[in-house]
Amino acid sequence: MSERESMEYDVVVVGGGPAGLATAIRLKQLAAEKNQEIGVCVLEKGAELGAHILSGAVMDPLALTELIPDWKEKGAPLNVPVTQDKFLFLSETGARATPNWLLPQCFHNEGNYIVRLGDVVKWMGEQAEALGVDIFPGFAAVEVLYDENGAVRGVATGDMGVARDGSHTDHYQPGMELHARYTVFGEGARGQLGRQLIERYKLDDGRNPQSYGIGIKEMWEVDPAQSKPGLVIHTAGWPLDADTYGGSFLYHLDNNLVAVGMIVGLDYANPWLSPFDEFQRYKTHPAIRGTFEGGKRIAYGARAITAGGLLALPKLTFPGGVLVGCEAGFLNASRIKGSHAAIKSGKMAAEAAFDALTADRRQDELTAYPKAFEASWLHAELNKARNFKQWFKKGRTIATVMTGVEQLLFKGKMPWTLRHNKPDYACLQPASECARIDYPKPDGKLTFDKLSSVFISNTNHDENEPVHLTLKDASVPVKVNLAKYGGPESRYCPAGVYEFVKDDHGEDRLQINAQNCVHCKTCDIKDPTQNIVWVAPQGGEGPVYSGM
Repeated sequence: MSERESMEYDVVVVGGGPAGLATAIRLKQLAAEKNQEIGVCVLEKGAELGAHILSGAVMDPLALTELIPDWKEKGAPLNVPVTQDKFLFLSETGARATPNWLLPQCFHNEGNYIVRLGDVVKWMGEQAEALGVDIFPGFAAVEVLYDENGAVRGVATGDMGVARDGSHTDHYQPGMELHARYTVFGEGARGQLGRQLIERYKLDDGRNPQSYGIGIKEMWEVDPAQSKPGLVIHTAGWPLDADTYGGSFLYHLDNNLVAVGMIVGLDYANPWLSPFDEFQRYKTHPAIRGTFEGGKRIAYGARAITAGGLLALPKLTFPGGVLVGCEAGFLNASRIKGSHAAIKSGKMAAEAAFDALTADRRQDELTAYPKAFEASWLHAELNKARNFKQWFKKGRTIATVMTGVEQLLFKGKMPWTLRHNKPDYACLQPASECARIDYPKPDGKLTFDKLSSVFISNTNHDENEPVHLTLKDASVPVKVNLAKYGGPESRYCPAGVYEFVKDDHGEDRLQINAQNCVHCKTCDIKDPTQNIVWVAPQGGEGPVYSGM
């Protein structure tokens, strides 16, 4: 083993998304205001800031305005204000629009902006660097470092240049240790290190199991006659059945661009369901397809989101560190928004860390952070929507009615709280008990296959490196998942990573095409046996999204 070099910082931030960058920016703002020197670095596993960022996205600018009040003057890429909201309930051939006066407040987007979140993140990175933050893209944090008392004292990045058999290639470089007085984890939904920290410190004790969805998105350049900048369309219903949580979004940007996507709750029951193929079907609906006729698909990606809300939030602090953004689960599923919550959480965490640093503290719990959250507008917002995901456990009809009751009649001040205790992976039913779903073949114009989709995600992995999709027990995929659940990993993965093939003896085996992985984390979440564990590959690998 090569000796790892180390670097010392006051604060190390893992993850260069909205939450992590907000943390770094706020720390440096406070340091400048108080004329203090604070060393802050951000580690980002993507090849560049924004490379692994994927979101709808309609952005509430409230938190950004708190963080950087003059963001407009500084050129933040929030250029398309929402001009119109539509909410459609789809049947197989029809669409019923909900009058705007009947829409709960969570579906109103006045004052919000349609953005390409990857571009927003790049801009935030520029603001952070201008303040003196060290940003290291292409370095994946793969290990949490602990001191002798069990407190987090930093992280280590992964080794580079390791061959699939574990040997070192000519390009081998050992990982780097980054030591900090406080470490902020903002890896996004189902982060590799966040998952370990939640388990180690039992941060989810007494909370609902986290609920997740998979978001699948395409970017289209449409016929100028179809472009309506500022138009926001959400749908519920077809092609998903009434018992499956999910819906779609269609956002009109400027320059004839349209972002279209679908979110499918990963608590679905039917193992024959393929979220990717449901999304492809959605685009063929008579009320939707016209937007894309004569257009061209230019980008594709997928990412898991946290949807459990306030009742699934883990404890935010532990000795030496905190969780921010979607690492914790701050996304408001009822509003289909998380970037404003991520920025707000990062700002609050930074303020708690700065106070601790100025008091010469280190590696203790930043208890001021959860206290600030509980007193914030973000807590009030999430509290109003605390039952949103739980109602969908009872089906779409009940959920629609009760969301309206809670939001329109009670104004989010309902006297009841719903709980659930079943994680997403436990919701899958045996394949023999579920109806098979036959999906139409893609036409290559409006609907596409997984491999051509992965191609335009610019995903790349070294084929000779260790597989980053690991199995606890290599026999389980065939003996359990294929035998009992029909091999659901071949369908819930939106990138064609998992295939069941025959070996030379005619026996089934699971083939893992790790080079296709877009780092959505769905397999880590939905595998019914929890046998698949996603770990970060070499830094800089995976998708390279452009403003997704």
